[in-house]
Amino acid sequence: MTRTAVIAGVGPGLGASLARKFVDEGCRVGLFARSDDSLEALATELGDDALAVPTDITDPEAVAAGFDAVREAFGPVDVLINHASGGSWKGLREISPDEFERAWRVSAHGTLLCSQAAVDDMLAGDGGTIVFTGATSAVRGRDGAIGFSAAKFAVRGMAESMARELGPEGIHVAHVVIDGGIRPPEMDDAAEASGYLDPDAIADSYWHLVTQDRSAWTLELDLRPHVEAF
Repeated sequence: MTRTAVIAGVGPGLGASLARKFVDEGCRVGLFARSDDSLEALATELGDDALAVPTDITDPEAVAAGFDAVREAFGPVDVLINHASGGSWKGLREISPDEFERAWRVSAHGTLLCSQAAVDDMLAGDGGTIVFTGATSAVRGRDGAIGFSAAKFAVRGMAESMARELGPEGIHVAHVVIDGGIRPPEMDDAAEASGYLDPDAIADSYWHLVTQDRSAWTLELDLRPHVEAF
């Protein structure tokens, strides 16, 4: 089965690994990112089954245009990976209201817009899959990161709410808790890398969520390296 996927929030790390995995599995993939610095290079690497779509997911008109571009190239969307995050690494006394809102706007508001843009395609077809990238901060607030933590808690709540709303309609909604650091692309020391999650291994787990049988869907999946204390 050929699927059309949108990955919202593609960078050189996990986003790129997700794109490569999904193309390798036969999907056609729309790549969303606010900056196109590396987006075109990744799309060129992946070939005709990938489309670079520079998109600010906090802008409703940009999101609508991005999904229209993907539909025109590949057809209706049946997989959405809500991967964008708004990082704000400050505590209560340091963060500005604008910085707090920015973290929420990227992580929660942006995923709302993307989910709304994708869901009609899924409902009109044979269902689909929406996966949210979460973090440890989605289940345990992080000291010195009030904006990021609040936004990730919001995303987790959205995923749980959408799963209950859309599951009976044949749409699988899942939330992935990334509990640990993801190995940076430039890290090539095996001993040092052993303390990080391998982005390619994470991508394998995302693909498993997409292919799960409807009789046994996962709502929340937590992933961590074997050395992570939890």
